[in-house]
Amino acid sequence: MPLFDVYPKFDLQLTAAKGVYVYDANQQAYLDLYGGHGVISIGHQHPTYVARLTAQLNAIGFYSNAVAIPLQEVLAQQLGQMSSYEDYQLFLCNSGAEANENALKIASFHTGKKRVVAFRNAFHGRTAAALNVTDSASLAAPLNQQNFPVTFLDLNAPEQLQAAFRTDDVCAVILEGIQGVGGLDFPTAEYLTLLVETCQKHGALLIADEIQSGYGRSGRFFAHQRANIQADIITLAKGMGNGFPIGGVLISPTISPRFGMLGSTFGGNHLACTAAIAVLDVIETEALLQNALEVGQQLKVTLESLPQIQQVKGEGLMLGIELPFAIKTLRRELLQKHHIFTGASANPNLLRILPPLNITFEQLQPFVEALKKIHA
Repeated sequence: MPLFDVYPKFDLQLTAAKGVYVYDANQQAYLDLYGGHGVISIGHQHPTYVARLTAQLNAIGFYSNAVAIPLQEVLAQQLGQMSSYEDYQLFLCNSGAEANENALKIASFHTGKKRVVAFRNAFHGRTAAALNVTDSASLAAPLNQQNFPVTFLDLNAPEQLQAAFRTDDVCAVILEGIQGVGGLDFPTAEYLTLLVETCQKHGALLIADEIQSGYGRSGRFFAHQRANIQADIITLAKGMGNGFPIGGVLISPTISPRFGMLGSTFGGNHLACTAAIAVLDVIETEALLQNALEVGQQLKVTLESLPQIQQVKGEGLMLGIELPFAIKTLRRELLQKHHIFTGASANPNLLRILPPLNITFEQLQPFVEALKKIHA
């Protein structure tokens, strides 16, 4: 049986990983500045992570939400404390698309409305509702198109926001803390404050999609916290499990649950919760938010000094490097000649990096030197 061929791939097989490096079958090391789409938050094979998952697997790996799973309570308490959302509720699922799907459903349940305000260049996932608020018509099958009304706005455009609320039929505004696939643009603090005020005025909920920009990647636990605001709903995934599939939705205490409202067979299972707790423990004990902030700023300043780099976008260790040419060939050259993994975005000229949060500035030097050689 052949695989359903939907992924463009590098002709490379990885057989091992440790820290900020991955290795192929010939033991060639590659500096991993992409982490499989920003998933690897505390480094590959972190000893705390491996030990916790091994011990949990030797005890019990899975049972469904038909029984109490105390690890969910541990995760919820620790996540609340570290994110400063202690009084919020946690729903656990398996991926970012699922998290956004459930967030949109919660907003519609709570408000009784169905129109959503989203943003151009957004990416929120490939399931039905998440895809409907994703600004990419090419990803949508006919049955995905217009399954509920969506108004797309330009980011940081207050006049467009006010126009979108001329009628009070909006259930939610959804936006990324930092746009990932879209190219590393993000809402200003002033715009985030305006979003909160507008949603409260019109009875809509603010959904902060922190699937890629959360869990410390920006140097704050959530990127939207640059504005000292609280969203009504926050969605999580990627870095949450350091490679183990898990997603989550943080839900305001003003929103009441009921039996059957949401559900997930695998969501919040023993192994997933163990992975997520291990990630939080490492982030806290190794001060990785501070490391992401400091190392990201050092790298940003260094890259901005290189002559052919037009702009460095993003925050912390979620950075986009804009060049005066398409980066497809550059990415291949970085991988094949310099053994460095990087990412792309919807902007063909933007090189994207999402390294582990515990990377050091010294470990990033081969990347800087490679860019110097390529653009000499």
